[in-house]
Amino acid sequence: MALASIPTVLLTASKAPVPIIQRRPASVFHPSVWGDHFLAYASADMEVDINMKRNHQQLKEKVKKQLVEAKGEPSQQLELIDAIQRLGVAYHFETEIEKILHHIYETDHQIAQKNVNNDEDLYMTALSFRLLRQQGYPVSCDLFNKLKDNEGKFKESLIGDVRGLLSLYEASYLRMHQEAILDEALEFTTTHLNSALPNLSSNPIAAQVVHALDQPIHLGLTRLESRHYISFYEKDDSHNKVLLDFAKLDFNLLQKLHQKELSEFTRWWKDLDVAGKLPFARDRGVELFFWILGVYYEPQYFPAIRILTKLISLISINDDLYDASNATIEELVIYHDAIQRWDVNAPDQLPDYMKHFYQKILDTYNMIEDEMAKQGRSYRVEYAKSALKDMVRVYLIEAKWYHEGYVPTLEEYMPVGKLSAGLRSLATASLVGMGEVATKEAFDWVISDPLIVEASGVIGRLMDDIVSHEFEQERGHAASAVECYMKQYGATEEEAVAEFQKQVTSAWKDNNSECLRPTAVPMPVLLRVFNVARTFHIVYKDADSYTHSGAKFKEIVTSVLVDSVPI
Repeated sequence: MALASIPTVLLTASKAPVPIIQRRPASVFHPSVWGDHFLAYASADMEVDINMKRNHQQLKEKVKKQLVEAKGEPSQQLELIDAIQRLGVAYHFETEIEKILHHIYETDHQIAQKNVNNDEDLYMTALSFRLLRQQGYPVSCDLFNKLKDNEGKFKESLIGDVRGLLSLYEASYLRMHQEAILDEALEFTTTHLNSALPNLSSNPIAAQVVHALDQPIHLGLTRLESRHYISFYEKDDSHNKVLLDFAKLDFNLLQKLHQKELSEFTRWWKDLDVAGKLPFARDRGVELFFWILGVYYEPQYFPAIRILTKLISLISINDDLYDASNATIEELVIYHDAIQRWDVNAPDQLPDYMKHFYQKILDTYNMIEDEMAKQGRSYRVEYAKSALKDMVRVYLIEAKWYHEGYVPTLEEYMPVGKLSAGLRSLATASLVGMGEVATKEAFDWVISDPLIVEASGVIGRLMDDIVSHEFEQERGHAASAVECYMKQYGATEEEAVAEFQKQVTSAWKDNNSECLRPTAVPMPVLLRVFNVARTFHIVYKDADSYTHSGAKFKEIVTSVLVDSVPI
C-alpha cells in the first residue's frame, strides 16, 4: 500500500496536548544466544582444500551429464530435477533445468498426463504439475479431475498410495484462486497422510510425511529444506549416489562461504554495539544474517547479501527504537524528521542515545552508495533510502497510536501495518546489490506495490501479529491486527486468528498467480519478494522466533551455519 493512501494527518508531527503516556519503560529482550561464536570463523580457517574443490567440480559434471542424458524420459528427468532442487544444488544447473522443463511443457506434458487412473500416475502427475508451476509454466489444474470418481470426490483407491498422496499434497500449495480442486486436494491429502502415519513407522517415507505436514516445500527456505532432505534422501534405497555425494559436498562448501560472510558481518554488527549503546534493541545479528540467506544464498548474490544484511539490521533497530525504547513521542518526531531530511547535522540535535545509531545509518548508506557508484548504479541507494524513510514514517504512526491509546480500525491499520512489517522495504533493498537483472524498471515495479508485494505484506504482517501480539501487549505496544479486529467486530481472539489465517492463505494464492509466465519482471526479481514472504513464514509460523530466538531459531541456525553434513 503506497503511503499516499495513508491519511496525511498521520504522517505529521502531532499537535495534540500532552499524550497519555510520556515515557514508557524500555523493553528488555534476552541477549544474543551466539555472542562472538562466529568471529571464530577466521578467514584462514575458511580456506577450502584444493582436492575438495576438484572433487566438487568432478561430481558437478557427472550430475550435469546425468541430467542431460535423461532426455527422452520425462519421468526420469522430473525425478532427477526434483531431487536436485530439494537437495539445494539447482543453482548449478538452472540453464539445463529450464531447457528440460520447457521441453516437457511444450511437448511431453500432455502425453505424460494421458493415463492418470492408477496409483503410480498420481505421483508423477502431481510432480509434473508442481515442477512446471514452480518454474512459472501455467499448467492447468484440470488434469487432476481424472483423479475423481463419478461423485466428484477423490478416488478411494488413491488413499493407499502414500508417495502419491505426498506428491499431491506438495503440489496443492501451488494453487491459485478459483482452483477449488487443489483446495480439495490439500484437505484430502492432509487427512489421509495423517491417517497413514501410524502405519508407516518402519517406512523411510514416514519422516518425510511428518516434515511435509509441518513444512511444505513451496513455503520453505532452500538451505534449511536441503539440510532436511539430504537425510531423507540418503535413507531412500533408490537414491542417486553421485547426486547425494555432490549435494553433501556442496552444502558443506557453501556453508564455509556463509560462515566467512557471517564472520565479517558479525564484526560490523559488533561495531554497532547493540548491547552497550542500543540496549533497547534485539541483539539478533546472526538471526538477521540467516534471515537474508532465505532471500538469497547463492554465491553470485554475495554482494547483495552483504548489503541487505546491513540494511535489515538498521530496519530491525529502527523498529525497536520506536516500539521498544523509552523514547518520548517528541524525541521520536525529532528522529523521524531527521531521517526524512537525511540530515548529516542531525546527530547534534538528537538525544545522546540516538546519535550513535543515526550516524551508523548515514555511514552505512554512504558506504553502499560508494560501492554502487563504482558500478554506475548509485541511483539504487536512493530507492533504499526512500524505503527506510517510509518505514520510519509508519513506525511514528504506530508510536503515536500507542502513546494516545488509540486502537485503529483494520482499514486504518493494515496500510500502516503492511509497511511496518518491512516486506516492501526488504524487497526493495534486496535488489540493490543484485547485478544487471535489477534494472531501474525493477525498482519502480517493486515500489508500485504490485500484487505480490501487497500479498506478501499481508503474509508478513498477519503472521507476525498472530504469534507476537500477546507478548507485545504485555510489554507495551501499539494495537496489532488482532486487537483491531477484536474491537471492530466484537470478536474473540480465536475468531480474529482464524480470519487472518484465511487471509494469509489467500495471499499465498496471489503470490502463486504472480509467478506464472508471462511475468511483470524477471523471475529472479519476483523470487526475491516471494523469498522474503517465505522468511516471514519460517520465522513466525509457530511463534515469534526472532524476538525469542533461543530455541527454534537457534536450532535452525545450527543446522545450516554450524553443523556440517557428515560425509
